[in-house]
Amino acid sequence: MDLLEDKATGALAGAAVGDALGGAAEGNTPEAIQARYGGFISGIVPPFLADWRNARPIAPYHKGDGHVTDDTLMTNALVDVYATVRDHLDAYAIADHLVPLLIGDKRWIPELESEALLLHRIFLAEKWLVARIHYGHIDPREAGVGNIVNCGATMYVAPIGIANAGAADAAYAEAIDVAGAHQSSYGREAAGVYAAAVAEAMRPGAGPDDVVSAALRLAKDGTKDAIDAVATAAASVTDWRSGLATLRRAVEPFDTVGPDYRAPARDARIPSRTKSIEELPIALGMLLAADGDYAESVLGAINYGRDSDSIAVMAGSIAGALGGLGSVPAEWLDGVSTGSQMDLTRSGATMADVTRDIWAKDQQRAQARDTARNALGQVPAAQR
Repeated sequence: MDLLEDKATGALAGAAVGDALGGAAEGNTPEAIQARYGGFISGIVPPFLADWRNARPIAPYHKGDGHVTDDTLMTNALVDVYATVRDHLDAYAIADHLVPLLIGDKRWIPELESEALLLHRIFLAEKWLVARIHYGHIDPREAGVGNIVNCGATMYVAPIGIANAGAADAAYAEAIDVAGAHQSSYGREAAGVYAAAVAEAMRPGAGPDDVVSAALRLAKDGTKDAIDAVATAAASVTDWRSGLATLRRAVEPFDTVGPDYRAPARDARIPSRTKSIEELPIALGMLLAADGDYAESVLGAINYGRDSDSIAVMAGSIAGALGGLGSVPAEWLDGVSTGSQMDLTRSGATMADVTRDIWAKDQQRAQARDTARNALGQVPAAQR
């Protein structure tokens, strides 16, 4: 396994492990998590609610026990799109390839403990892709307008960072285009910044500070402000166990959901230039507080609660890209692989292979561009 494959696999397996560990805690406060599990979560745990099948009829999913959630299912589906296109993606690739996967391809769904269409597991903000693009025939570049503004378009774009490894600006631009099919406003912006963070983490020699610097350089509006606020707060956090409230206070002015995650405020998840999704800034804050350590970044994200699986996906993918597959605890990797009945290393190997093809095409395009530039810059003989 070369460095590209090691980092790509670390990013995607690291995201999946974070997803599975964080799923059990989703939607709860740190206090409730500690009460349920007798302290901080430190690994794979059973569902928060024993009667998971009936506790929340709108979402009868078996979270916990090492089961990945829709974050990983969507990420793997995007990897499959890359494997088909074998080039950079745009919003039309989502319409032409991702949406058909959602409605036409049965897969093993760990939370449903059965094979099913991805459409039957993804939640409302992701079903919007199908409603708007497949049934509504909306221009894919505009299909995200009107959707819930949340982390839905952000949670699965780590592969875009890998496809643009070491090139944060290019990852940002590609993810902004792709996410236009799914989200608008700060939901779309976060997708671009997250992909850029993964791309920077893929760069050899990069560290947590480099990742956050790249995110701040590219982020716009409330997303930039929220990342800056959380990063500043994280500088005073030496251990997430005592710093959870500090990070929450830092992001709270930018978060539209409100203090009760299960009962969002009336103005939650609507477009805004001053607000941000909560998940990405907190993931970056955990990364800084843990100095890039994979296990500590992910555990901090899980025990933070609220949208803990998506926060852990983002923290886990970035830390996994920084440290490679070896940074992901083998016990967690094996436990989630077994619990989800899924090879967590397959997607990383696929993305590394696709990325090499993309690099070759990028080089050809750059050579053609340079040839044109050189020709345009030549002084005609008559003017010499």
